[in-house]
Amino acid sequence: MANKKALGRGLRALLPDAPASPGEEQRAMSGAIDFIPVNRITPNPFQPREVFDPEHLAELRRSIAEKGIVQPITVRRHDDGYQLIAGERRLRAVRDLEIQEIPAYILEIDSDEEMLELAIIENIHREDLNPVDIARGYRRLIDECRLTQEQVADKVGKDRTTVTNFLRLLKLPRRIQSSLQADELSMGHARALLSLPTSEEQIALWQKIVRQKLSVRQVEDLARNAQRKSEKQKKPVVVDRRSLYIEDVENRLRTHLTTKVHIKSRPKGGAIEIEYFSDDELERLVSMICGDESI
Repeated sequence: MANKKALGRGLRALLPDAPASPGEEQRAMSGAIDFIPVNRITPNPFQPREVFDPEHLAELRRSIAEKGIVQPITVRRHDDGYQLIAGERRLRAVRDLEIQEIPAYILEIDSDEEMLELAIIENIHREDLNPVDIARGYRRLIDECRLTQEQVADKVGKDRTTVTNFLRLLKLPRRIQSSLQADELSMGHARALLSLPTSEEQIALWQKIVRQKLSVRQVEDLARNAQRKSEKQKKPVVVDRRSLYIEDVENRLRTHLTTKVHIKSRPKGGAIEIEYFSDDELERLVSMICGDESI
């Protein structure tokens, strides 16, 4: 079990003035850092992260056991204790190691709406959050915090196009979203799948990606080919009667003259091309066209 000395090598090495007694947390001011009891922290009900990788958690536990917690979690005061804002993986690792207290930023947040907004923005900025969880975080900011896409982009420091591209991921079938969360697909794969018109086509190509471990470039090519095929199937076949007539005349002339004949049709009139391969053949063709008259 990790001891307090290991914990101290993290925060207290960086912040020597941090309070040493776990009983002094009630005196912490808003925005201050303090050590608070782990058993007084409740989960974040607005946690945007859905997937916690067991291997990453194991690595974090080993790091904390060896070096302590370098980065404090963030909490707000809630009821008789605290409610987590950001840092759930660190909190889980500390609980697994049976450490009794954890360094935390204590923020004064009054409304659940502000809590949701802060929790989502804090988590979205973490590099290891998967694209689907980021997209769902953006969606919650829009739906629950009543923000526009432009406002979301401003708050998370992204351009609006980036936010829109993430939100489009939520249009994919749930099975594909889960695969993206599990890191079986990249954002590039997902964007290519989104170009397909139906969920059935998306799932079929997704299965092929996973089975054959296709690259993004390969998937983009397959998606383009599928789009072309789909467009051809949807496009009604229009019979051009003039084209059929021209083709029939060409065939009749070829049969009669026993040589290649091409008719170039224009809106008004056109031209007939008759091929020949020697002077003798030219004379033969002229005789056939003009009858028995000489050239």
